Amino acid sequence: MSELTLPATAPTSSSAEVLAIYRRHLSKGRARLASLTGAALEVASEGSRVWDADAKEYLDCGGYGVFLLGHRHPRVVQAVIEQIQRHPMATRLLLEPAAATAAAALASITPPGLERVHFVNSGAEATETAIKLARAHGKHRLISAIGGYHGKTTGALALTAKPLYQDPFRPLLPAEHVPYGDADALAQALAEGGPACVILEPVQGEGGAIVPPHGYLTRVQQLCTEHDAMFVLDEIQTGLGRLGTWWGADTEGIRPDVLLVGKNLSGGVIPVAAAVATAAAYAPFDKDPFLHTSTFAASPVAMAAAAAAVAAIRDEQLVDRARTLGRELLQRLEHALAPLYGDTVVDIRGRGLLIGIELRDEHAAGELVLHLLEAGLLVNHSLNAHRVVRLTPPAVLTGADLDWISNAFTGAATALARSTASRKETY
Repeated sequence: MSELTLPATAPTSSSAEVLAIYRRHLSKGRARLASLTGAALEVASEGSRVWDADAKEYLDCGGYGVFLLGHRHPRVVQAVIEQIQRHPMATRLLLEPAAATAAAALASITPPGLERVHFVNSGAEATETAIKLARAHGKHRLISAIGGYHGKTTGALALTAKPLYQDPFRPLLPAEHVPYGDADALAQALAEGGPACVILEPVQGEGGAIVPPHGYLTRVQQLCTEHDAMFVLDEIQTGLGRLGTWWGADTEGIRPDVLLVGKNLSGGVIPVAAAVATAAAYAPFDKDPFLHTSTFAASPVAMAAAAAAVAAIRDEQLVDRARTLGRELLQRLEHALAPLYGDTVVDIRGRGLLIGIELRDEHAAGELVLHLLEAGLLVNHSLNAHRVVRLTPPAVLTGADLDWISNAFTGAATALARSTASRKETY
């Protein structure tokens, strides 16, 4: 988008008008947060960039893990446009070829044996699908990890071990939570109860980019086999190249009973997610196709986006690129934040293009986000670890983009050091 033409934001165009509508119809809390960050209106995007209504350009390293392909990837956009012009929604009575194409594409790049695909509209729905499959097999105990994030619908919320999100909605489905990365704790939990379903992330995203010790996932799979537990690997954020491998499962060569997919499956264009299962795990849905359904799941337009996203990631070798970029970006962040390391910055960690920067407290994390926003760099806080600022940039970053990130963090580090010194002098 070398010559940017901003679209009209009719029927409203000013930030004041949009804020008023947010307060009246959407969310007073969201409007309050927007006021703190200048209430910029996000109106255009392409590749790694986003523009606001004042034509300010931002480099997007946030998006909660959705934009591995960047914004409006031409291949995905074209597939969606062609599908909309031909047949955007299906009757559900006839077989639908776009769904078949997308299912075959997804199954072709999942770990061997994961061949049954159930498409849904969001990551939380994929989690719900796994819970229902487990229950259909008589595995009613749910076990997840402390710090894990699996969605906020009521079933998924039982697995998202964060009282902040759970407490207003109790009672939830009963679930047990064990320390992440601690296979012995999981072994004890499995030994103490009946048939279980274990749901974990290969790297915790919203938990703060927590990478488990090598061998952990292998041991989890072994324990699930020993105790006849269903093993669900939540790769909604980590999958499709985010970690520099197609799947987090690939780092140890494991194969769960059910793999949850989302975010990058959208190609950054249309919401879509999926649960991909072994034939044995999927058997209840194979037997009765109406046991778990959704009107808009596997809509042709979403299927076009999913198939195109898989093809683009594969053909453009973005998995390898995510691994290479991730290493380079981690080094640049360590260099830019070196003056703050050990004091304001506690840790910098991650894998591929899922990187977390842990600050000493939530205030420092929030201040860092605001400094970066001022420099035109979009990042996220972590929903289950508010002290961790998280980067999930696209795998289409250029050398100029990496320089932008380095400069933004160098400037933010200087500003953060100055404000930290000022507070110390005050006290």
